[in-house]
Amino acid sequence: MTTPIFDILGFGAVAVDDLLYVDDYPPAESKVRVRHRLRQCGGLTGTALVAAARLGASCAYVGLLGNDELSKYVLDCFTREGIDTTHCVRRATARPAHSTIIVDEHHKTRTVFASLGGDIGADAQSPPAELIRSARVILVDHHGLEGTIRAARIARLSGVAVVADIERKPEGNFDELLALVDHLVISARFAAELTEKNEPDQATLAMWTPKRRAVVVTCGARGSWFLVEGFIKPLHCPAGPVKVIDTTGCGDVFHGAYSAALAWGKSPAECVELASAAAALKATKRGGQAGCPTLQEVEEFLHRAK
Repeated sequence: MTTPIFDILGFGAVAVDDLLYVDDYPPAESKVRVRHRLRQCGGLTGTALVAAARLGASCAYVGLLGNDELSKYVLDCFTREGIDTTHCVRRATARPAHSTIIVDEHHKTRTVFASLGGDIGADAQSPPAELIRSARVILVDHHGLEGTIRAARIARLSGVAVVADIERKPEGNFDELLALVDHLVISARFAAELTEKNEPDQATLAMWTPKRRAVVVTCGARGSWFLVEGFIKPLHCPAGPVKVIDTTGCGDVFHGAYSAALAWGKSPAECVELASAAAALKATKRGGQAGCPTLQEVEEFLHRAK
């Protein structure tokens, strides 16, 4: 049986997001009207995969899901987006994260209340090594650390790019995972936490090693700083000028678009440019995955910006 070749294999967290839109984030002991209410599939890896699939990348989710209602909701969402779930691991103790996200429409901010009620992220032994070796890119986060490290080891030994979307330092051998990532794309907040460098260009430089191909620090409306092979100083990519409606999922969309461009053979600098445009366009729409743009929309946005 021939092993399918995917542009991107996603190993990390998926979630179901209940989004509540209010005029202003409420203080304690208050009562406010919810202007809009949405339910969407979310999560670091889940949203990144949808973003990549919308752009035209072939994607598969190979992490953990359960047999509960929320897992079924995620599977249905992935099926609609054309994301393969053949190699997804089903386990009775697994289930997606469940998040309630309060979006302040006046200040354009969001507050996430996340519940983790079961096993989540990469499985320790799946998928088969040959499937990992056949992929063009694997996308990992900090959930399911043992399985994530296994997948990253196999990928790096086989020349498969490892893109990381990491938000926090989990218990376990985090340093080994960090060393295996050759495309490290993280937020300015977490970059500062890891490096004790508050300026994003300095944090970018501090995380560079000769074993990486790119380090990218994302800073929302301030754009992103990145360092790639052949350069000794970080470069800056500005964020596109857009009318911000909702920033939910922008970072995950950045990761998905970056991974798609990388799978198509673009240079890291080109990946950052495309990812920045995709994240900017997502910010103009409500929700995380619902706002993921198409490749045509991204290309038109980049053309207008030049």
